[in-house]
Amino acid sequence: MSGGRTVARQSALCARRPDLNEECVVTLKNRMAGMIAGLALAASAGAAVAEIDGYGPDNWRVVGVARDDVLNARMGPDSRYPVIESFRHDEGGLEQITCVPFIPPAHFLRMSEAELDALPPRWCLMRDRTLARAGWVNAGYLEPDYGPADAESVASIPGDDPVAAAEELVRALYEMRSNEYRGMTTGLYTPAGARRFFHADLVDRFLSGAAGADPVYGAQDFEGHCEAPRRHPDQPMLRGMITVIVDCTNFGQRQRAEYNLRVDPVAPDSTPRIFRISHDGWEFP
Repeated sequence: MSGGRTVARQSALCARRPDLNEECVVTLKNRMAGMIAGLALAASAGAAVAEIDGYGPDNWRVVGVARDDVLNARMGPDSRYPVIESFRHDEGGLEQITCVPFIPPAHFLRMSEAELDALPPRWCLMRDRTLARAGWVNAGYLEPDYGPADAESVASIPGDDPVAAAEELVRALYEMRSNEYRGMTTGLYTPAGARRFFHADLVDRFLSGAAGADPVYGAQDFEGHCEAPRRHPDQPMLRGMITVIVDCTNFGQRQRAEYNLRVDPVAPDSTPRIFRISHDGWEFP
């Protein structure tokens, strides 16, 4: 199945089950790492030519609970288990240890709508940032926690170098896209996640899959590695437009993507965001 069609099918299937949304595709790597380490996993950057790698959201937030109520945390993954703790109606910074049912990504994409509908509700073992409270909660009341709405960018870095910020933003995009391609969930394919990387008027198009090919990799399928994003060597910035290039090898073929970024006037911060991606022979949008 092509990368674009895979994303579209994944989104459609996740929409069938709101409680699976944001975590409907989980990998054994994530599950076992969470169970063994019990700590938020930090993405590690390799050498300049190393393949970009990383993990899913570090933090999660309670949603869909009334202000005068709490989210019950139980001994086990079902409402039949006793309540042992609770999380505030809007509590953030929660760490996800593991979730059930466990659905390998390849199996998930083969499931029919009837099979998906027949799955039991998803439950996740969560704990707070102080490690003092933990318990199983219904996953339908969780979503990735990016902090106060767009108060900080994925690419926020010290200093006032917009070109360095653009390089970091593109690096983060490739890291998250790489994880999604492996079946992990990062929040990239949500409005809040996409807004961190793209100008507001591109978010819906990015999420729709209408480009036909993957806007990031520039192809329907990807098997290879990408070098670290870097500023254009000749003209990194011109009249407010920043250019970042990424060289990849896909199925043995070298290819280059050129990212154009500038500050989005409707965004709440001054972080550069992507407004165009150019691949060999085509552009997004």
